[in-house]
Amino acid sequence: MDPSISRFWENYINISKSYGVKPASVRWYVRYAEEYIKAHKATRLSLHTPALLEAYLKDKGRNKHLKDWQYKQIIDALRILFTALVKSSWAESFAWDDWLIAADQLQDGHASIGREQQAEIAPVQGSFSIELYKDIPKGLIKTVYEKYPDYLNKLVYTIRSKYHSIRTEQSYLSWLVRFIVFHGLRDPADFEGNDIRLFLDHLAIRRNVAVATQQQALNALIFFFKNILEKEVTEIGQFHQSRKPRRLPVVLTRDEVNRIFTNIQSSVALLMVNLLYGCGLRLMECLRLRILDIDFGYKQIIIRNAKGNKDRIVPLPARLVEPLKNQIECVRNLHDEDLENGFGCVYLPHALARKYPNAPRELKWQYVFPSGKTSTDPRSGITRRHHMHETGLRKYIKQASDKAGIHKRVNCHTFRHSFATHLLESGYDIRTVQELLGHADVSTTMIVAPGIPASHDTSSSMNVVYPCTEQTGCDRDQSVGCVAVSDINGLI
Repeated sequence: MDPSISRFWENYINISKSYGVKPASVRWYVRYAEEYIKAHKATRLSLHTPALLEAYLKDKGRNKHLKDWQYKQIIDALRILFTALVKSSWAESFAWDDWLIAADQLQDGHASIGREQQAEIAPVQGSFSIELYKDIPKGLIKTVYEKYPDYLNKLVYTIRSKYHSIRTEQSYLSWLVRFIVFHGLRDPADFEGNDIRLFLDHLAIRRNVAVATQQQALNALIFFFKNILEKEVTEIGQFHQSRKPRRLPVVLTRDEVNRIFTNIQSSVALLMVNLLYGCGLRLMECLRLRILDIDFGYKQIIIRNAKGNKDRIVPLPARLVEPLKNQIECVRNLHDEDLENGFGCVYLPHALARKYPNAPRELKWQYVFPSGKTSTDPRSGITRRHHMHETGLRKYIKQASDKAGIHKRVNCHTFRHSFATHLLESGYDIRTVQELLGHADVSTTMIVAPGIPASHDTSSSMNVVYPCTEQTGCDRDQSVGCVAVSDINGLI
């Protein structure tokens, strides 16, 4: 081997170790860097451009066999190559963090890729021989499935036929398995209401679960008894109810919000956190935004199928218009390349994909925050690009809050609580905040803002919230996505 080449890779290995790469992973970093260089043999490394690197990463992201952790290693290996070894002038400003946040792949069991119904599933000769998943997981589910496959299969079939979400499916299946194991793998046909009471007592006394957890278990077992065993549960009896206290939510000050914003390095993550705080969105509401949900004309965002399967409208802060337009342009470029490479389809809810067969390939239906990798839907088996995984944003928020020196327990939902609290502190009526948050009951809205009086004037005609603009005369800091009240009625 040429001595200069040997020195090159020795330097790469030493620099990788200094960057904290584990010794066992160094050889893989070398391999990924070598693969990149071999893919561009005709071009010297010093002449490489951001566009060339982006094209390579996009191509790798279409490999459905590449795991998300492997994809992250590729990104990190190339970051070390260009920033520390080649020292390209553009490397420091390249959006490495944005690529990393989009690298997490949605797993087969994720709620966003398991929402299609399998209409072809049907009982065969009284036996439900459908597959729960491609591979039955190990552990308790596998143990119970091998002994009572018909019960578990029928439960999955019934849940899907009633168009419940995959999260409901996973939850109910898990509780049924725990219930059967708790009773020593007895035949479920022999279960009675008293068996449910014993299990609920166990959860409350021995496991010390929360009230909502115990209620979820009860709902799952009632569903199983009624729909699978075809028994009416009338004699559960008195069971010990969980009394775990409800905790007050964490709320950030405006200064703390600004400090977190300052410490988020990824532009995509910063845009998403701005939406969480400036619009009061839940994390999954933000991730599932599609391009057609952003209405730049009316400066509003339509939240589809939110909690409780409800839609609502929230204002779009004026300072987020340009960043969102830039993000959509990035999605357009990625989507065009996906189409050229035989991809480009996106999940459509309910029967829209059958009604409008070309819609999954249209730009307007694409996610605003697409994943850097493709995923396979566990129910349909279709490989396509979904939205980003939520864990990426959670990591950036935790890192930013730590860097900002904030000692509160900060997560994505904290910004939603802070949004509501800051509006109430500024004197906005609680009914308006209730509408923006999408709460069915105003008492729920009052919980998210502890210590803020709920006796705001609800009779005012000025009950519509609009984004802050220079014309509104708002003197608050524009960097935190604040909102101002408008006297134009009827938008929300």
